[in-house]
Amino acid sequence: MLEAVREPVTAYVALGANLGDAVQTVRSAMEAIHGLPQTEVRQRSSLYLTTPIDSDGPDYVNAVVEVITSLCAPDLLEQLQKIEQSAGRKRPYRNAPRTLDLDILLFGSGHVHSLALTVPHPRMVQRAFVLRPLAEIAPALVTPKQLRAVRDQAIEKL
Repeated sequence: MLEAVREPVTAYVALGANLGDAVQTVRSAMEAIHGLPQTEVRQRSSLYLTTPIDSDGPDYVNAVVEVITSLCAPDLLEQLQKIEQSAGRKRPYRNAPRTLDLDILLFGSGHVHSLALTVPHPRMVQRAFVLRPLAEIAPALVTPKQLRAVRDQAIEKL
């Protein structure tokens, strides 16, 4: 059951894929997110090619979208997981290569700490593949210091 929050919230969602046609998967996921109930994609970053971190497999295609949603954070997560499943997402082990990975980075100014969801995303400031696309669409949310801290991570704008 989808519950609505009182006022629409701006949230940021990271997208990543490194199996199959990753570029098309990420683009299709952006469209699927835009089609979610009570949710609209407002901005989309460029696509970025990155090497896996704490993982193996092919390079990833990554992006970030800004959404406006009236869903609460757990319901948004549930909807994003349905999109992952429809893309063939399997979770055989932590950091396994994936057809699609969708993570809520920020949900308004809210903080969520549950077994299923932590917002702000706990590792977002450690990942160039999150910070660079986020800085592209929401520069006020990423500091120069944060970008400097991940500058040694390989990332290429597609």
